[in-house]
Amino acid sequence: MKIAETRELDMTQLHKELASQERALLNLRFRKATLQLSDTTEVRKTRTSIARIKTVIRERQIVAAMKRASAAQEGKK
Repeated sequence: MKIAETRELDMTQLHKELASQERALLNLRFRKATLQLSDTTEVRKTRTSIARIKTVIRERQIVAAMKRASAAQEGKK
């Protein structure tokens, strides 16, 4: 999943996709351990996808915190 596609998802979809990718990574690790995985780059691609999803989630958390902080400052004035 590309970063542009990831950014189009809302938070619930992001969390669902994150859980799905983590499950897929677990399955890939089991397949690798049992020598049933033919394309070992799938593990790296899945880890990269997980990192992208976590990055977008964290970006949104930071933006939300900044908005709350600015709203609190506005309330003090």
